[in-house]
Amino acid sequence: MRAFLIVGNKAVTKPFNLNDLAGGAGRMDLLCRCVAQALFISHGIRKDVEVYLLLLGPPEPPKAILIKGSEVRYMAPDERNIAGIIRKALSVEAGKQWHKSSPGVYVAKKGLEELLDEIPYRIVYLREDGEDIREVAPQIYDVLFVLGDHIGLGEDDEKIVVEKAWKIVSVSPLSLQADQCIVIVHYELDRITGTS
Repeated sequence: MRAFLIVGNKAVTKPFNLNDLAGGAGRMDLLCRCVAQALFISHGIRKDVEVYLLLLGPPEPPKAILIKGSEVRYMAPDERNIAGIIRKALSVEAGKQWHKSSPGVYVAKKGLEELLDEIPYRIVYLREDGEDIREVAPQIYDVLFVLGDHIGLGEDDEKIVVEKAWKIVSVSPLSLQADQCIVIVHYELDRITGTS
């Protein structure tokens, strides 16, 4: 199993305008691209992948969205379609327990530490100064990859992740976009396993 947690520092926590993903929705476009790269392959979806989105923007942070590749239906790889599914999830009353908003999509009111404590996978923090993924890839299975949006992780959030991380791993010495990092992770792990 592979899982990805993307922290959206400004991503709004209420239904948003699908015509303003990059602005008024707090860079929801970036999160949608991450979902697409994490889940979609040519003519299909990776069934053994889960995507967690942690939304920290106004008006009711934090909120978490979980998308399970094994269950999700009616999702296409374009930003607008994915954004519509996220918007629908944000219209659901969110409490501490996961509530299903559509097949394979769940929403809850959870913060970073709570999410990391409940997700049953080893934590890998993706950061430029980490160990080269090619050195540790054979050991990487049943993991949650944590990465930030265009801002990265805030200082307090980074402390939490570093404290709980099994490994800090790099896919490049350069600062890449989050969705690019996800593609590289899949590539490196697919080379070893031969599957998603």
